Amino acid sequence: MKQSALIVTPPPHLKLERTVGGAMRDVMLALLPISAVSVYFYHAFALKLISLCVVTALATEYVFRRARGQRVTLSDGSAALTGLFVALLFSPTTPVLTAMLATFLAVGVAKELMGGLGRNRLNPALFGRVAIIFLAPLLPFLNQIPLYWSVDTVTRATPLAKLAQGWDMPSTWELFVAFPGGALSETSPLALLVGAAFLLYRGHIRWHIPVSMLASIFVLTFILGQNPVQHLVTGGIMLGAFFMATDWVTSPITKQGKLIFGFAIGVLVVIFRLFLPPPEGVAFSILIMNAFVPLLERVTRRASFSEPVSAPTTG
Repeated sequence: MKQSALIVTPPPHLKLERTVGGAMRDVMLALLPISAVSVYFYHAFALKLISLCVVTALATEYVFRRARGQRVTLSDGSAALTGLFVALLFSPTTPVLTAMLATFLAVGVAKELMGGLGRNRLNPALFGRVAIIFLAPLLPFLNQIPLYWSVDTVTRATPLAKLAQGWDMPSTWELFVAFPGGALSETSPLALLVGAAFLLYRGHIRWHIPVSMLASIFVLTFILGQNPVQHLVTGGIMLGAFFMATDWVTSPITKQGKLIFGFAIGVLVVIFRLFLPPPEGVAFSILIMNAFVPLLERVTRRASFSEPVSAPTTG
């Protein structure tokens, strides 16, 4: 007789009084500090980019869900949050159509075509950002259409570019507190940490992924003769560690899986930064490890009490 596949587990059975919309609002609140710093440096240019990406994200989700005959769920805030993330991944000089295309791919392809909220295998915002890197050579007209916003302060080399070239760097304190250059999210690691502290306090993220990721980057860059602190406060490492790698859907649920996941991302970030030419090493690293999440969960999953245990054999 075939046994039932039902798994019965003992109590306690805990239920959190939280909603998807509430969680999304908390993340958007956590992103307010870094958004405010970017607006301080780039003024209306940052506001326009953020507004453009958020509106595009909302419109994309609406169109895709209506086209598939599904209930429109804009009220849960997931589309707006994805749009905000996409905006933070770009510089304020990003062409309008580039930002819109990245947001469309993030929400329409990486999220909705994968089944909607909770079913995506890859982080949507990072997918949109990396897709633009691959599509840029095929779509040169995006950079020819004069729909962009010019900001003088970002025409110089970014701190990450200076670090890669071995040029003189701003002080570590400046880089940590607030320094313009690069993407909106790269202006202030301090602001990102303030938001991360809020998410930790609210219980939306745990320490395992950020700590293991940052620790592996610190140790490896130190071993390789680099300045580990400068690496931690430049580029998208802080955003990646606390906001992207900890994404609830695309990260492991087991503690051991989280530690391995974060450690592997850190290793890949160092490899991309020191040995490979592609930009956006943090984005590539997280997306690569997103693909290994099912494997990590199978390897690190603890058997439930209901699962049969093989009896020891006697010789």
